[in-house]
Amino acid sequence: MSATRILVIPGSLRTGSFNVRLAAAATKELTLAGVNVTRISLADYPLPIYDADLEAQSGVPKAAVDLKHMIGAHRGILIITPEYNASVPPLLKNAIDWVSRVRERGEAPLAVFHRRAFAIAAASETRFGGLQALIALRQVLTLGCGANVIPHQLALAGADRAFDEMDALKDPRDAETLQGVVRQLVETAQVMT
Repeated sequence: MSATRILVIPGSLRTGSFNVRLAAAATKELTLAGVNVTRISLADYPLPIYDADLEAQSGVPKAAVDLKHMIGAHRGILIITPEYNASVPPLLKNAIDWVSRVRERGEAPLAVFHRRAFAIAAASETRFGGLQALIALRQVLTLGCGANVIPHQLALAGADRAFDEMDALKDPRDAETLQGVVRQLVETAQVMT
């Protein structure tokens, strides 16, 4: 039996992003868990701001179709989001919005969000660790897209001090929480059909 495929999507492009560093730590944990892990950058899927008129005139951009295919090729998805103004950043929300518009070969709306497991995490310098962004992201995924988002999540507080020089989490409690997220995501993804 082949290894479960898990996709890691950091919702930031910023150089030195704490969320990209957390994605690196999560990728390492997923590799140690024995899954086939892929980490992408949303920079590889450039998308205009979602506009229904643009969609009507030109269709869904190829990058949105490609991102939908990437998500569809994995049983589990880990999205790691920065927090902007108590919500998810425009880059990530826009990518989700465009992917939600991709429909191929008569498939049901939002089909790529169904029958796979999603997990969410955030890293922030604040003491809440991006918790408000996680609340917003969970709502977008579950209520907006019908995704199965696992209960376990990580809100990494004090992210400016959380990583060592190898991008590992310094605090054993943070590392344990990340391992719990990874474990629940993998277990849930393995039973999704």
